[in-house]
Amino acid sequence: MKVFVIGVGLIGGSLVTDIKVAYKDAIVYGIDANESNLATAISLGFVDKSATFANLYEADVVILAIPVDIAQIVLPQVLDKIEDHCLVFDVGSTKEKLCNQVSKHSKRACYLAAHPIAGTEFSGPKAALANLFRGKANIICEVEKTGQKQVEFALDIFDRLGMRIRYMDAASHDKHIAYVSHLSHVSSFMLGKTVIEKEKNERDIFDMAGSGFASTVRLAKSSPAMWTPIFKQNKENVIGALQEYIDNLTAFKALMEAGNDEDIFNEMKDTNRIKTILQGIE
Repeated sequence: MKVFVIGVGLIGGSLVTDIKVAYKDAIVYGIDANESNLATAISLGFVDKSATFANLYEADVVILAIPVDIAQIVLPQVLDKIEDHCLVFDVGSTKEKLCNQVSKHSKRACYLAAHPIAGTEFSGPKAALANLFRGKANIICEVEKTGQKQVEFALDIFDRLGMRIRYMDAASHDKHIAYVSHLSHVSSFMLGKTVIEKEKNERDIFDMAGSGFASTVRLAKSSPAMWTPIFKQNKENVIGALQEYIDNLTAFKALMEAGNDEDIFNEMKDTNRIKTILQGIE
């Protein structure tokens, strides 16, 4: 099984790490604009050989694990070069624009729009982890536009990697993910910015920051090169989510200014329900 991974960072590297375990005959070919990253991936063993787009006609599977803006350019190029039996799937955090980009392509049936809900704040090939996707949800969009054989092949891969599958249309995916993923990244970045601007002594931040601050600001360590295109592509949904978050912050601030301790308590008590919703995820 010839697997081509375009982008050998955290997600791409983690996927092929597990694929090599799940499929003993898998040979992984890496394509990456950063030659150093590609060399590192080969040295770490989750990529067997380097490749170019000219080799894609050999592929049984092509995985796009690159920033969403680059994926819009690269996906049509990949579809141009593959054979009809090939499965191509991406792992991007936005779906609607990418699906629209290839909606009329003659090999649209080879493409499966996927979004595994897994990751860390780290990037690059050294961040790749085994079993990163086990037990995690994988959102598949517009499955009806993908060929039956490609869908069956993809589901076999995802099952062997331990993923749970959810189906969704691309527009709904982008709206929901704005709240449960994109908003948390904006919040984390801006919390980090607020503290950096006001706490000029970095030693004070290091010494006084507890685990609560560290966990809340963790996502601010994420790659701006990856997240700027995500915010751009999902702009309307993210802005809507941000406005609702700002409204809640403003309302909470007003309660504090009014000294309304009972309502402050109740706001937090009602929100404690998130523990029940997320129970078992960790």
